[in-house]
Amino acid sequence: MDFFKFFSKDQNKSKDIAKERLKLVLIHDRANISPKFLDMVKGDIIKVISNYMEIDESGFNIKLSRIAQDNDDYTSALIANIPIKRMKNLGKNNG
Repeated sequence: MDFFKFFSKDQNKSKDIAKERLKLVLIHDRANISPKFLDMVKGDIIKVISNYMEIDESGFNIKLSRIAQDNDDYTSALIANIPIKRMKNLGKNNG
């Protein structure tokens, strides 16, 4: 019996991964956002953030996700993961 459970775990894991990928495709389609557009946004974010801190661009990623709202509806959200190497010294008189 345990032999069959071993295979069903992998099948469920594959199913869950495929389900998440399909959700992302649907989110991108509904928001009408292409990968090229996301790359442009990523480039702009890098330009702005680089004014204030040194970041690891190889570890930088952004994704579009769905977030539940209070009224049982969903909205799209842009989520960024930006590894910071160090903060830039902008002087004490800024902000």
